Amino acid sequence: MDMLVRSGALDLIVIDSVAALVPRAEIEGEMGDSHVGLQARLMSQALRKITSALNQSKTTAIFINQLREKIGVMFGSPETTTGGRALKFYASVRLDIRRIETLKDGTDAVGNRTRVKVVKNKVAPPFKQAEFDILYGQGISREGGLIDMGVEHGFVRKAGAWYTYEGDQLGQGKENARNFLKDNPDLADEIEKKIKEKLGVGVKPKTDAPEGEPGADAAAAATDAKSVPAPATKAKTAKAAAAKS
Repeated sequence: MDMLVRSGALDLIVIDSVAALVPRAEIEGEMGDSHVGLQARLMSQALRKITSALNQSKTTAIFINQLREKIGVMFGSPETTTGGRALKFYASVRLDIRRIETLKDGTDAVGNRTRVKVVKNKVAPPFKQAEFDILYGQGISREGGLIDMGVEHGFVRKAGAWYTYEGDQLGQGKENARNFLKDNPDLADEIEKKIKEKLGVGVKPKTDAPEGEPGADAAAAATDAKSVPAPATKAKTAKAAAAKS
C-alpha cells in the first residue's frame, strides 16, 4: 500500500477491512499460537509511514473496520474497533454506520435504513447525524431521501401511510411513494429544487450589478433624472428670482 500511495497513480484507496489484515507472523505461525497486539503494532507502523505520503500525493484512504466487544465491561459501552487506537488518532473523519431497520416491500427485504454519525471530524464540526435508505443492488436511495426531506420541510405531507404532494397522492407506504417518484423524475426534480431553495443549497447570492451592465446604467439614469430639475421647476425658479429683484 505504501508503494501505491507514493506512486501518485491512485486518488482513492479502500481497505476492506482492518479486521481482515493479517500480520506476517500470524500467517507463518500455527492456528493456536498467541499473537498479542500484532495487528495494533502493524497498524501503528503503517499509519506512521503512509500519513505523510497520503498528504503529499493527495490520496484519500478509506479504512472500513468492524466492531468487537471488550470482555468484562460493566459500565459504559463494551464496543470497540479492531486494530488498536492508532487509526482513531490518525483518521481525519470517523463515521459510525449502523443498520437501524430492514426495508421491506411486502414480505421481501429490499434494503436497510441506515444511520450515520460523525464521531470525529478534523475538517468540519463533528457529531452530526444522518439517516437514509440503502437499497440492495442500487445503493443510497435518492427518492427515499427526497421523501424524508420533503416531509421534514413541509413539501410532502404524510397522513397515516399516505404520502401526498400538493394534493396529489404519491402512494400508500414509503416504498410505493418511492416507486412513484422513480417513474416521475420531473416531479422528483421539482421536490429536490424546492428543498435546495429552502436550505439555500445551490442558490447564488445576490450581488450589485457591475458597472457597464444594463441594470447599472438604468440606476445611474434614474439618479441623474432626479438631480436635474424639470422644465416647470426651472420656470418657477426664474419667476422667483425676478420677483426678488
